[in-house]
Amino acid sequence: MILLVKLLLAHLIGDFVLQPKSWVQDKEKKKVKSTKLYLHILFHGLLVLLVFWNLQYWLLALLIMVIHGLIDLAKLYFQKKRNKTTWFVVDQVLHLASILVLWILWFNPALDISSWAENTSVWIYATALLFLTAVTGILVQVMMTKWSKSINDGKNKSLDNAGKYIGILERLLIFTFVVIGKWEAIGFLLAAKSVFRFGDLKESKDRKLTEYILIGTLLSFGIAIMTGMIVLAIT
Repeated sequence: MILLVKLLLAHLIGDFVLQPKSWVQDKEKKKVKSTKLYLHILFHGLLVLLVFWNLQYWLLALLIMVIHGLIDLAKLYFQKKRNKTTWFVVDQVLHLASILVLWILWFNPALDISSWAENTSVWIYATALLFLTAVTGILVQVMMTKWSKSINDGKNKSLDNAGKYIGILERLLIFTFVVIGKWEAIGFLLAAKSVFRFGDLKESKDRKLTEYILIGTLLSFGIAIMTGMIVLAIT
């Protein structure tokens, strides 16, 4: 189990932490001719070697690089503006499926549920925290693209990246509350956020903005709670 978690952690770092928007734009524009595409693929192989800290896994790292590159190329050539969200989901599902298949073929694990009680907490928590801080924000953004486009730009601009860091902090807090069993604190956090948001919603008198904020909040809270429950179930 620990080996699979390490592979997932390497994937999350490579696809979300070490891939800036400029790289994504360069890949979408130049496709197979993009140097950023090959750097991105190389990073995934290096990250596999890093999390295992053993050069004997070079062939596994190479296979992950090749498969990851083929999946990314398929996404780049088949993805259109109208189906960008769909291809984002398909891309990630294919990546995770390939990692799972390689893990099974390479390590031939005994898929016994009882063995999951092995002490792998450090890697599980590291992966969960990375998912909540770096990945979930992108997931929510992608899932809400069609709503965000319908909101008109206002005259008053918010602080740069304010929403991003508010989302990270609230997801980390919810994750912590779930892990330590303080479910009532989640209700308090939701109530506190509602108080701060009430003025914005009342002044805006905009149903679209109200729905956008509510959907974003529920998505963010829901993902954080599910992550915490999954971690509790497998630790």
